[in-house]
Amino acid sequence: MNKSIMEIVVPQLAESLVNATIDKWLKQPGDMVDIYEPICEIVTDKVNAELPSTVSGKLVKILVGNGETVPVGTPVCLIETESAEASMPQQAPQAPSVNAGASVQPAASTLLSEDAPMRGRFSPAVQQLAAEHGVRLADVPGTGLGGRITRKDVLAYVASGAHKNNAAHAAPAAPASMDPVVQVRSSGIHLSETPRIPKIEIESAAPGRGETFIDVTPIRNTIARNMRQSVSEIPHAWTMIEVDVTNLVILRNKLKDEFMKREGINLTYLAFLLKAVVNAIKDFPIMNSTWAVDKIIVKRDINISLAVGTEDSVLTPVIKNADHKNVAGLAKEIDELARKTREGKLTLSDMQGGTFTVNNTGSFGSILSYPIINYPQAAILTFESIVKRPVVINDMIAVRSMANLCLSLDHRILDGVICGRFLQRVKDNLESFTIESKLY
Repeated sequence: MNKSIMEIVVPQLAESLVNATIDKWLKQPGDMVDIYEPICEIVTDKVNAELPSTVSGKLVKILVGNGETVPVGTPVCLIETESAEASMPQQAPQAPSVNAGASVQPAASTLLSEDAPMRGRFSPAVQQLAAEHGVRLADVPGTGLGGRITRKDVLAYVASGAHKNNAAHAAPAAPASMDPVVQVRSSGIHLSETPRIPKIEIESAAPGRGETFIDVTPIRNTIARNMRQSVSEIPHAWTMIEVDVTNLVILRNKLKDEFMKREGINLTYLAFLLKAVVNAIKDFPIMNSTWAVDKIIVKRDINISLAVGTEDSVLTPVIKNADHKNVAGLAKEIDELARKTREGKLTLSDMQGGTFTVNNTGSFGSILSYPIINYPQAAILTFESIVKRPVVINDMIAVRSMANLCLSLDHRILDGVICGRFLQRVKDNLESFTIESKLY
C-alpha cells in the first residue's frame, strides 16, 4: 500500500469550545500509534481530556508543542499511514502561530538556545525531581521543546554528578517537598492527611527579582470567569446551622471496614450528607432552581454538583439523579468522580447538568466558610469539619461530635425562612441516622 500522511486535529469537544491547550504529548515522533490510542493530553476551559488518534500508523511530526494553545480544527501532528484512500498533502502544513511572530515548532537549533522561550518554565514533575536530588534547575541544560527542561534532562544531569559540584550553590525549586512528612494535628475528624503542594507550573523572573510568574491555565481562567459572574449577578446571602452527628460517626465507624471489603472504596461522611441533602430538596424543591429574569425555573431532576478540589483547581462533576440512589450508591459515585477529577479523566458529560452544589470543606479542617454559588444554581452548601465539643443536653454537659452546615443562597429566589427550614430538614435527616440505619 502507499504510505500517506494524515493530520490529527483538535476536535470540537463542546459547542462553546473554541480552543484547547496541549498539556503533554504521550507519543513522540517515531512511535507507532493504534487507532483510538491517546497521543496527547489537552486542556480546555471546561475539562481535561486525552486526544485519540483517528488513524493507525507512525507519528512522524509534532506540530504543536506542550503548553501551546490553538483553535479547534488546528492540526497538532502528522501520522504516516499505509492507506490508499488517505490523501497526502503536497507539503507538511505550517505549524499554527500562537504568539505573534513565534512559530509553535521551533527549529532544532533553538532547543538548546540560552534564550529559548520555554527555558524558564518548569513542570511540577521536574520541580519535584530537582528538589529530591538537590539540583538547581538553572544549571541543567534543557533539550525539550523551546529549551524546556525535561525529567530526562534532570536525571542525566544527576547521573553526570555535576549537581554534586554545585551542591554549595544548589537551591531546590520546591523546598517544601523536601521536608519530612509532618503529622497533622487537628481536632477535625475529617482531616487525615498532610495537605498536598499545589502542582503549578512556574516561570522564573528576571535575575535579581524576588518573584516568579504563574501562567493562568484555561481551567483557572474559567474558574475566575464563573466566580466573577456569580458574585456580580447573584445577590448572595449566607446562613449556618450546627448539627450533632455523633450517631452518624458511630454508624460510619461500625460499617466502614465491612463496606471497604465489600465495595473496595471508603465510606465517607459525604455520602450520608448527600442523602440528607437530597431528601431535604425533595421537601423544598425551590432549592433546586435557577433564576430566569421573568420566571424561576425549578428543576425536576436532582443532580448534585460535587465540588472536588485538586492541588491547583476546583471542579464540580455531577451526580445525576442523586435522589434515585441510596447511601452506598452515592458513596460509589463520590469515589468515582473524585478519582476521575484527580486523574484528569473527567468528561464533558460528567460536568454538565448540576442543579445544587455540595462542598466538603471539612475534609481539610475548615469549620466555617462562605461559599460562592455555582452559577446559575440557587444555592451551595458546605459540610464543615466534624469536631468534638461540649454540648448541653437536658441541662447536662456532654461531649458530642458536631459539625457546621453553611449555606449560600441566591436572594432573588430564596429567603431566610425557606432556607432556614431547608437547613433544619438537612439537620434532622443527618441526626436521624442511627446504629441500625442501612446503606443499601
